Formats: sequence, C-alpha cells, structure tokens
Amino acid sequence: MERNYIVAGIGGQGSIKISHMIAEAAIRAHKDKYRARVGETFGAAQRGGAVASHVRIGENVYSPLVGKGTADLVLALEPMEGLRVGVPYLSANGIAIINTVKQDPVDVKIGGALRYPEIEDILAALGEIGTRVIAFDASALAAEAGSAKVLSAVMLGAAFASGLFPFDEETILAVLKENVPESSIESNLTAFRLGKEAYESKAS
Repeated sequence: MERNYIVAGIGGQGSIKISHMIAEAAIRAHKDKYRARVGETFGAAQRGGAVASHVRIGENVYSPLVGKGTADLVLALEPMEGLRVGVPYLSANGIAIINTVKQDPVDVKIGGALRYPEIEDILAALGEIGTRVIAFDASALAAEAGSAKVLSAVMLGAAFASGLFPFDEETILAVLKENVPESSIESNLTAFRLGKEAYESKAS
C-alpha cells in the first residue's frame, strides 16, 4: 500500500497542520508497517504565500515529495492553490477536494499572476485530470462550527470521508484533539463532522 497526498493553501490556513496530523495518524495506526513522510514544496508558510505540503505513506516510502501525476488526493484550502498543485500532481485516479472560497495569493495581489481563474474553470480543469472533484464552501462550515480557525478541521473531515486514509476515524479524531487548543476541541470536532458530511453529500 502506498498513498500520496498534497495539502495546498495560503500561509496561515493550516495546510501544514493537516499534513502532519495525517502522517501522525498513519504512524499511530500502522507503526510497525508503514512509513510516513512529510515535505513542503514552497518554503515557509508565510501568511499570504502559497503553501503545498506533501504526505507520503507506505511500506517503502523514503522521499517526502509526491511525484508528478501520482497524488491520490489533492486537498485545497484555497481553490487557485488547488489548481496549481492539481494540474501537475493529481493522478488519473485521484480525488480533488476544494474549498470554493478564494483568497488571493501574494502573486495575484502584486500582479505576478495575470488573473484569478473562475471557480468553474478551476473545477473543470481538475475534473479533466482526476476521477472526482468535490467542491464546497468549507469556510462557511468553519464559521458554522464556531470559528474561521477550524477550517483545517473541516477539510480534514472531508478528506477522511474520501476513504483514502489508512486509519479509522477514532485514530484521526484522537490526533486532532491532541493538536488543537483544549478550548477549541469541541468546535474542531464539529468542524470535522461538517466536513465529512459535506463530502458525503457531494459524493452521493
């Protein structure tokens, strides 16, 4: 078994946190069987800058970076970052999960990118590459759960619902609770549930 994931977003959204929780849950569930490697491809997660965090899990995984065209899952907290990562990395059998709320990356704000694509164009482009694109307003679900800060938990819940993780819900929830402030555990658990339900609703 080998799984390759990329979590993409803007610095400050929590993409690196998500990737480390996925890796930690995999190690906890299969510590005697699987390796887990995490690597970032776009440097430090400066606020407003593009961040892509790679996660690789398997018996013979050594490099932390996902190969082009081999990502089983692209999880995007920001749609344009999902496009940037999905086009080169999403596999033909892969799934893309996209938060539809855009947040202009630094290069768009300063004119480095010509324009921000329409959300429909982003989803169509990803749909031509992978087998399934699940898109929803994850930011609204985070607000419903109590805070914009739990966006990462919403996306983690949606990713878990894809069925692509080699661990059960009990394991990932335990990791989630250990990696958020005690005062926000309930809102993060609610966010995880809402993300999971959103995926299931879109996939049905």
